[in-house]
Amino acid sequence: MMNRLWRLISSQSILWLSMVTSVQTATLSAANERSHDETLLESMARGRQWLLTHQHPDGWWSTQDHPAVTAFALMALEGASHDAKDASLSEAMQRGYEFIEQHIHPDGGIHNIGLVTYNTAICMMALAVSGQDQYQASIVKAREYLIGLQSDFGQTGVLDHPMDGGIGYGSSYDHSDMGNTLQALEALHATRRLGSQDQGKKPEAALDYAAAIRFLQHCQNLASHNPEKWVSEDPVNKGGFVYYPGSSKAGEYPVPGTERVALRSYGSISYGGLLAYAYAQLDKQAPQVQAVIQWLRSNYTLEENPAMGLQGLFYYYHTMAKALTILEMDQLQLSNGQIVNWRKELTQKLTSIQKEDGSWLNDNGRWWERDPALVTSYAVLTLERIKTGQSSR
Repeated sequence: MMNRLWRLISSQSILWLSMVTSVQTATLSAANERSHDETLLESMARGRQWLLTHQHPDGWWSTQDHPAVTAFALMALEGASHDAKDASLSEAMQRGYEFIEQHIHPDGGIHNIGLVTYNTAICMMALAVSGQDQYQASIVKAREYLIGLQSDFGQTGVLDHPMDGGIGYGSSYDHSDMGNTLQALEALHATRRLGSQDQGKKPEAALDYAAAIRFLQHCQNLASHNPEKWVSEDPVNKGGFVYYPGSSKAGEYPVPGTERVALRSYGSISYGGLLAYAYAQLDKQAPQVQAVIQWLRSNYTLEENPAMGLQGLFYYYHTMAKALTILEMDQLQLSNGQIVNWRKELTQKLTSIQKEDGSWLNDNGRWWERDPALVTSYAVLTLERIKTGQSSR
């Protein structure tokens, strides 16, 4: 009798301990989630406050030469404007939009001294997220401007050149490139609801998305879809992207046993390629998309921009968050089978390297990343993308 009673008491104790442990685990998980969310929101708020206090009285951030930097800051501050009605914030943002308006050209371009594709695309996105109807006509005109920049280097109307279908700097450079093509595709995607026609006027010309996809393929290290001689089947590079056909910011290397020179894939532009394919409406299951996803799985890291070190690190973070969010990849299974919660890891990384004053800065100045206004905007927008992606699930 005593043995049966002891076994009953023991089994009930084990059940009780199991229930307590389960409750404690669930409570700890919920607390960690709250801590993560609170950390993310606090970090964004500090970054936005830094931006708010570092605006020039004339409305711009960092430079008057490239209004895109101001546009990035405005987009980073837009989230705060939705969270709270603050007069000083509204006034600062209005000054910023007025500064951008000063650089709208009659042909639809939005720029000052150069980089016309980049500046136009970023500025038109900032005007779009403002939600102000007064900018609709300017956005429609800017869309037409970007569409008109799509390249045709060979015989007119024929896709006979590797640069055809892409978009370049809109200046003297004799090539299309991934950076400008991505920015144009993103801006057109972000403003697509205005893309049919403007208040009864004739419809705008359409971007040739098939040609754009063909250009993207010519920037991908994937021999099945890219006939260029520099393409590598080396697993280290296969599936990733380079900056434009024949040129990689990560450099080149001789192919062993041949006289060929191959180009190295690198992180930020490979996430850019994944994102560009999404904006160009290429199916997620397409082999080009799956190939770049596989490259990114094999090269996942938050310590550097793969194959580029610290160069373009914050642009890498920003593009990663956009690409994985738009493809609804909440977790990333790496090539070794490990599953990572990239949202949480990226939040932890960004909050750990935020400056005491709320800003972010890359000690490597490549691609303007020693500019705290630009880099802080990148970081805030990355955290905003993480937050939005979490709340939409």
